[in-house]
Amino acid sequence: MDGVRRVGQAAPQRLELQLEGLVQGVGFRPWVHRLATGLGLRGWVANGPDGAALALEGDHPALEAFLAALPEAKPAHCRIDRVVIRWGTSQGEPAGMRIAPSTAMAPASADGAAGGSAPAARALVLPDLATCAACLAELRDPGNRRHGYPLISCTDCGPRYSVLRRLPFEREHTSLADFPLCAACRHEYGDPADRRFHAQTLSCPACGPRLAWLDLGRSSASAGGADSEHGIQLGPGAAATNRAAIAAAAAALRAGRIVALQGVGGFQLLVDAGNALAVAELRRRKGRPDKPLALMAPRQWIEAHGRPSPEETALLDSAAAPIVLLRQRTPAPIAAAVTRGSAWLGVMRPTSALHHLLLESFGGPVVATSANRSGEPLASDATADGAVLAALADGVLSHGLAIVNPIDDGVARVAGGQPLLLRQGRGHAPIALDLPEGSAAGRTGAGAGAMLALGAQLKASFALGLPAEGGRSLALLSPALGDLESEAGAAHLQHTLLTWLDRHGIRPAALRCDGHPGYVSTRLAQALAVRDGLPLRPVQHHHAHLLACVAEHDLAGPQLGVAWDGSGHGDDGTLWGGEALLVTPSGYRRLARLRPFRLPGGEAAPREPRRAALGLLHAGLGAAGLVALQNREDLASLAAFTPEELTVLSALLESTSATAAAVAPLCSSVGRLFDAVASLLGLVQRCSYEGQAAMALEGLATAAWEREGDAGAGGRGRFAAPRDAIPIQRGNQHRDQRGGQHRDEWGDQTDEPWELDWLPLLEGILQDLANGRDTGAIALHFHRALASALGELASALGARQLLLAGGCFQNALLLELACAELHWRGITPLWPRRLPCNDGAVALGQLLAEGPEPSEGTQ
Repeated sequence: MDGVRRVGQAAPQRLELQLEGLVQGVGFRPWVHRLATGLGLRGWVANGPDGAALALEGDHPALEAFLAALPEAKPAHCRIDRVVIRWGTSQGEPAGMRIAPSTAMAPASADGAAGGSAPAARALVLPDLATCAACLAELRDPGNRRHGYPLISCTDCGPRYSVLRRLPFEREHTSLADFPLCAACRHEYGDPADRRFHAQTLSCPACGPRLAWLDLGRSSASAGGADSEHGIQLGPGAAATNRAAIAAAAAALRAGRIVALQGVGGFQLLVDAGNALAVAELRRRKGRPDKPLALMAPRQWIEAHGRPSPEETALLDSAAAPIVLLRQRTPAPIAAAVTRGSAWLGVMRPTSALHHLLLESFGGPVVATSANRSGEPLASDATADGAVLAALADGVLSHGLAIVNPIDDGVARVAGGQPLLLRQGRGHAPIALDLPEGSAAGRTGAGAGAMLALGAQLKASFALGLPAEGGRSLALLSPALGDLESEAGAAHLQHTLLTWLDRHGIRPAALRCDGHPGYVSTRLAQALAVRDGLPLRPVQHHHAHLLACVAEHDLAGPQLGVAWDGSGHGDDGTLWGGEALLVTPSGYRRLARLRPFRLPGGEAAPREPRRAALGLLHAGLGAAGLVALQNREDLASLAAFTPEELTVLSALLESTSATAAAVAPLCSSVGRLFDAVASLLGLVQRCSYEGQAAMALEGLATAAWEREGDAGAGGRGRFAAPRDAIPIQRGNQHRDQRGGQHRDEWGDQTDEPWELDWLPLLEGILQDLANGRDTGAIALHFHRALASALGELASALGARQLLLAGGCFQNALLLELACAELHWRGITPLWPRRLPCNDGAVALGQLLAEGPEPSEGTQ
């Protein structure tokens, strides 16, 4: 327990506690009831807007025993962040323990130590939890009254965030309130000896939601005209209805049809993973031609074909049950179109009883992807989203439980033996972190002094900073809300934001946004600032990336970090993405960058790696060098252009006009460098999704690494310095990879930033291609060169600790090689683990920013 403080310890006969953290929806009150009863104590426990409060009376040794058990024996999903302890004399509590209504909080004392609450609700919302082992055992027990019940749950599992309407977490505050408990469930709810004692999400076949199967009367192209489920007659009774609906959906899957299933956080589109025609039709309808599709599969199938490591197994088995990226160890019996050549399988186990029942009925793995058109929000309501579902699916399997807060599945992988969160979704979000002491988000007082940060454009999310009275400020990060490039995406962000503000009783007093003036999130922040008269501070994109890492690791003082990603709006008008920054909440200094090159086409470049390659070749070799390369048959990048396109774009790259600078901006982005190399190696010339080229390059390099036999139980290990490395230069003075005097200080503000010069690496790649070198070896060499340059830069800056942030560090190979290099140099790497290192956590970093942006003279 953090932040314990004891107020006025006196006669030890009454113990009052006020707790904050994950104490609602985790079975905390039933646990308190059982423990206190076992110790012979009397009193009450209740939920409140800040967490939980309780008052116990009895013998002093028994009260001390309760305190001792609190941090050690609490429920599995409970997290106690703060507890205020108050001792006093007995007030004559009646015999026995009771779970009091949420409104029956202890009255606030003069100093607010017990029972008080701030105007802004600080109670944490528990993420949705996968079905626990005890519920699965009941699900499969023919003698249990919940046998085969698809919405089974208890105090340890089931929906939480997705069904919550308001705080505190009580059944009447969730969409379960639409289903009054039957007599049997009421008995369980009120019986302290029952494991569903005060389980807010309990239900059963008699009183809970029922499944419905809607056949849309359309056969998939892969079904050969079969329409066997149309007009199915469901049997009488809830259990029969549920069984019949599941059987109909399983039959549809076997017939090659697309099923929309209402999952925990929204609808998913399911098809038979082994049916190539069905997968192709799913891709066509969804508008997702290339991005790999996730699988939901039985555990035995995952072990046989994914061969997860112990760390990956722990991720799969966690209560979050995210999609986990696994290497394809053996060829899986699935359609090739599922992965589209990706080196990884995105796999999750069944996350709810409904998923378990459907997979068991179907008998194999299914594609499980979000029910939405590519780039749009997740469908979550069978009626309101009926038109979308009808356009995407052949049949709809739904239940009557309203999804109040739609949320996509979480995505994670293992890197360096540690979980690496890629998308904060179901099971992970909302995310709550204590903000570092003295952060800007907590300086304006409680309640109305809350701060709102609107995040970025891609992987959109927002964050709330809730100040505390006498404690540390709290940051709440929303789930990933998708991209904001569509009107539907922007509307989804605004609706979710309003829901959160209402639920926590917040009216922001200050706003933060990204420094890019064209982002939808930035424009929304500007509109809110004007409407409500609020101060708004734009935060440079990579500054926010690194501040998020600062927040997760609870760091103080100036911190040195690198932010490597696709691109972010730089203060000098160029696109950044390969920066080393010395950051504090009040500002930053740009100590190093990737050598800039131009991106012909500007906004089009991230979707066309060939453009990044052309800009790189021009920057490194000049116009004459480009002409000399145009006849080389081994250069797929140039072959991807027509002669007319090359003429126009080459002239654009040569131009020094303001118009040319706008449509072919300079960038210092490591993400675009990845794109360029992937293009040069002939992997991807045009992308249909973000990160496609980088993922292909990582997969190629990882396969080469594994062929070398270096990846074993000991980890990636360090490597010899690669040839054609990336030297570091300042001005016109170059430093080779291992030479030179390391700096022990940060340097003067007038010092020019270091540059990582990619030119020798580019020349080596061109030579390797001309010599017919294996492209996998070239891709691996590229990763090694980047990791080595990172270590050299950190040493040159005298770093003892280095933050790693930005989307490029989603690349497990790059992250592990970089960490090995840094460890060899005695430098400690720190990277986000609870938070995504990509743009999904930018909003949380924005909360920490304060003061004016640095002027150009201090970059």
